Amino acid sequence: MQDEVRSSSGFDLQPTLAGALVALRPLVPQDFDALFAVASDPLVWAQHPDKSRSTPDGFRRFFDVAIASGGALLVADRATGQVIGSSRFHGYDPDADEVEIGWTFLARSRWGGRYNGEMKALMLRHAFRFVRHVVFLVAPGNLRSQLALAKIGAVRVADRCDPSGAAVYVFQIDAGDGRFV
Repeated sequence: MQDEVRSSSGFDLQPTLAGALVALRPLVPQDFDALFAVASDPLVWAQHPDKSRSTPDGFRRFFDVAIASGGALLVADRATGQVIGSSRFHGYDPDADEVEIGWTFLARSRWGGRYNGEMKALMLRHAFRFVRHVVFLVAPGNLRSQLALAKIGAVRVADRCDPSGAAVYVFQIDAGDGRFV
C-alpha cells in the first residue's frame, strides 16, 4: 500500500500544509522579524547547544542558513495567523529513502504537544509520500525534544556526530508503521 502513496517525482521540501491548529508555508526573508519575536525567548533555546539563537546576531545566522536550505517552513497558528515557530526538511536522500525533519522551535505558549504533534504529523504525512524513513537529530542534552519525539512515536536508532562534530541522537519514524500515511 505504501508504494501506491509514494510519488515518483522529486521531494517538495517547502510544501504548504495545514491542519486544525497550524499552517505551514515556505519561510521567506520577510519573515525574519516575526520569527525572531518567537526565537528571542531564551527559554526556547535553553536545552539547545546554540543558545545564541535568542540574540539578533545568533538568530540571523540560524535564519540565513534556514533560508539557504530550501527546506525551511514557517509555522503559524491557524486560528490567529500569528507566527509561532519554524521547522525544516533537510538531507533528502532518495538512495537511503530518507529525509530529516529538524531545526524545529515553537513559542512557549504552544508547548505541550498539541501544536508540535500536529505540525510533525503534517510534515510526516508529506514526507511519506516520497520516502520510507524520516530521521530527527537531537542533542543529548535536549530532553524536551527527545520527549516530544517519543510522544509522536519516534524511536532512537543510533548515535552519531553532526557535521560540526557534536554528538547527536538519531530518532526515526518509518512509513511502515502506518500512522502518518
